[in-house]
Amino acid sequence: TSALIRQLLEARLKPRRLVLTVQREVAERITASPNDMSLLALSVQVYGKPVITGTIPAGAFFPAPNVDSAIVRTDLYPEPLIPFPQLPIFFRLAKAGFSQKRKTLRNSLAGGLALPPQDVQNLLESAGIDPKRRAETLTIEEWKQVVENYHRIGN
Repeated sequence: TSALIRQLLEARLKPRRLVLTVQREVAERITASPNDMSLLALSVQVYGKPVITGTIPAGAFFPAPNVDSAIVRTDLYPEPLIPFPQLPIFFRLAKAGFSQKRKTLRNSLAGGLALPPQDVQNLLESAGIDPKRRAETLTIEEWKQVVENYHRIGN
């Protein structure tokens, strides 16, 4: 599901809106708010605003799956919230940040990017982010600050 969604979001000729039927749990992950964010939520929300517009009970399908489904409508922004040239580093930072869910952002970024922890701490502090926070608590705007400061410190 994630790979298909990312292909649609990154397509050269993008639709203005995506309407997908996915497992309800996936829909809830896509539409998560800060404190419950995931890499999937961040990946979708940088391109558009996802909303669960309805649910479909498992019994509506034959054969019935073991889970309910949900309809997710994502109205895409004209441009991603992270500028195109910065998207590769944004996704690299986000993947590193979410790679070790139980660790602080400082430690998960240091491990995922193979950087000294003090460099990562300086990066986060220069972006106005407490290095002890976890990736799932950051807003897209805060990730944007991390990306901008990552470029400023010469990476």
